[in-house]
Amino acid sequence: MKKKKSRDITKTYSVKQFIAKIRRLADSLEKGGRFNIQVANENIRIPEDAVVNIEHERSKDSEELEFQLTWKSGAKK
Repeated sequence: MKKKKSRDITKTYSVKQFIAKIRRLADSLEKGGRFNIQVANENIRIPEDAVVNIEHERSKDSEELEFQLTWKSGAKK
């Protein structure tokens, strides 16, 4: 298996694009299947057993809410 390079990318979407992606994700999770998405020209396959969590961060002058899916590299295809 080809080793993947580390990366940390943030991609900004319009509200309409974000809603479409979240809707596809929700439908996939509800059906118990894996989710495929392309981010910055890389196809990413999220397995059905990925861990889903929500993270909230607050600092003096800003707040951040992240919807996260985590899984082991080389997980089921």
